[in-house]
Amino acid sequence: MSTPQLVVHRDKELMAQAAAARLITKIVDAQASRGEASVVLTGGRNGNGLLAALAAAPARDAIDWGRLDLWWGDERFLPEGDPERNVTQAREALLDQVPVDPKRVHAMPASDGPWGTDVDGAAEAYAAELAAAADPENHGPVPTFDVLMLGVGPDTHVASLFPELPAVRETERTVVGVHGAPKPPPTRVSLTLPAIRSAREVWLLAAGEDKAEAVAIALSGAGEIQAPAAGAQGRQRTLWLLDSTAASQLPRSLYPPASA
Repeated sequence: MSTPQLVVHRDKELMAQAAAARLITKIVDAQASRGEASVVLTGGRNGNGLLAALAAAPARDAIDWGRLDLWWGDERFLPEGDPERNVTQAREALLDQVPVDPKRVHAMPASDGPWGTDVDGAAEAYAAELAAAADPENHGPVPTFDVLMLGVGPDTHVASLFPELPAVRETERTVVGVHGAPKPPPTRVSLTLPAIRSAREVWLLAAGEDKAEAVAIALSGAGEIQAPAAGAQGRQRTLWLLDSTAASQLPRSLYPPASA
């Protein structure tokens, strides 16, 4: 796993714009080298802020949207179209404005889908979809994502992996149903840490004073059971994209510039 790198921006708007530009470059480079790209999206205010910035970026047209697979790190187990679902928010922020291939937009199941209220069955179905998309060279049950993005919660949770709860302890499955999440809604679907760590690059997004303590804890050597963000690492790169307030409790020694 890779050593975390940090990039600290002046404010959340600049962070979103810079992250969007960075993501465009990664997608274009992957498509140039392999013909396609695979990205895992995150919800929340920082994830949606990045998507909105990407939608507003003129350089977005450099992406071949028909050769891009989009996945999600987690989802609220709510009916299709619910405004609280990450995919609904992603469509509003970006996806309805670009020519994505609907077959390559891999939304997590909804609570009114084929599995009804069986969140564990829905999680198994998403795991099967990931496995079907994995090539032999991926050497595992999920594709090797080019970039996997995660928002960091004030309690250090990422995706829907909350401190001390069973999902963060999972070591075998790639997707799990989450019961009793400490923030609403309590029922969710989430990638696990093994699935997250299959990505070439993992980007953790945090902006705002309410994230400062979580960022400091996760980067101070905390264990992943107590601080799930600490366990989110990419194979080639782990990048923390922060604004100045989210980074305010970190020692300046942790601020080396990340390589491009």
